[in-house]
Amino acid sequence: MPSHPLAPDTALSIKIGCVMTRNQYTQDPGPVIAELYATAGTRIDLLTQEVGMFIGFYDDQYRATLVTALRALPLDMDEAIKLGQFRRGLPAHGTGGYHRPRGVTDMG
Repeated sequence: MPSHPLAPDTALSIKIGCVMTRNQYTQDPGPVIAELYATAGTRIDLLTQEVGMFIGFYDDQYRATLVTALRALPLDMDEAIKLGQFRRGLPAHGTGGYHRPRGVTDMG
């Protein structure tokens, strides 16, 4: 059990994102959209943010069916789409270039 559980908003955002990621290659977006609204409940603000970021990050030919359907939703996603596009353009992060300082054998 983690010492600090996720905030409820964070957990809900993750659930919304998982619905889209799990169904990103669907050819039938209707059930996906229904599941998104059911998952978000009254939190349309979180739905808007997550859907917009998904569109901005994943808009390509392979996910066109879902992205097109998501774009048609009556949500104000412009800023979230821009954020998703920005994040897509960032370089991948990792520890590939990390080296311990000289003389350090244990970072714990």
